[in-house]
Amino acid sequence: MGKPATRGFRRDHPGRMLDLQEGNDHMAADQLKSWRKGERVRLIAAREGLDAATLERLRQRLDGHLWRSFPGLATSKLSFYWPIRGEYDARPLTRKLREHGAVTALPVVVGARQPLVFREWHPGVVLATGPLGISYPVGSDHVVPTAMLVPMLGWDEAGYRLGYGAGFFDRTLASPPKPLTAIGVGYELARMKTIRPQSWDIPMDWVVTERGVYRRDPGGLAFLGGAAPGKPSALASPVCYADEVDPGRFGDADPPER
Repeated sequence: MGKPATRGFRRDHPGRMLDLQEGNDHMAADQLKSWRKGERVRLIAAREGLDAATLERLRQRLDGHLWRSFPGLATSKLSFYWPIRGEYDARPLTRKLREHGAVTALPVVVGARQPLVFREWHPGVVLATGPLGISYPVGSDHVVPTAMLVPMLGWDEAGYRLGYGAGFFDRTLASPPKPLTAIGVGYELARMKTIRPQSWDIPMDWVVTERGVYRRDPGGLAFLGGAAPGKPSALASPVCYADEVDPGRFGDADPPER
């Protein structure tokens, strides 16, 4: 299926941003800030309007796509996130990945305008509450991720994500300590034509929703479909397909780990 496009922030990002900004209707900074604020309110309301049964069905579908399309995650050092406000909950998935050898970590905010750091998390690690009420590990080992599940409040046809506005994930992805695979995860209801990306916005390598897997190509996102149940899929990136694992199928309703 091929590799995702070169990460824009490493080589082609500045030039591409100029092209993208030309299509942004030359929105002034204050107008852009106001527009994004309104989009965040709209998208949060839409997500929080989903009932528990719907969120559980979406979680199971996302679990299945990630498990079957990215089997190399089972031997990775994986950063995920503690879900808030109806976000996809990756905790059941990470439990399965740890059973196959993965090391899982959560992001930690160390200061304003600073990249995130990551600490190992598994059940039993002490958690504290940080900005936005998000839990983070205390006292566990630092981890340098090889892959990252990135929450997307909104996402667009070029693979850019709209977050909550603090910029922590963008700063982290702009200067990672080593190459990593950024997998944006979210719902189809959060799809946008464009987030009106700016120079600080970092695109995802892959986007995964309940529909399936998208790869970021030079021309934008390419939909690759969903992996068939029962076996690992050739959709996966070379980085994440490093080791084939037992193709267990998600779809259970196990309670999330806390």
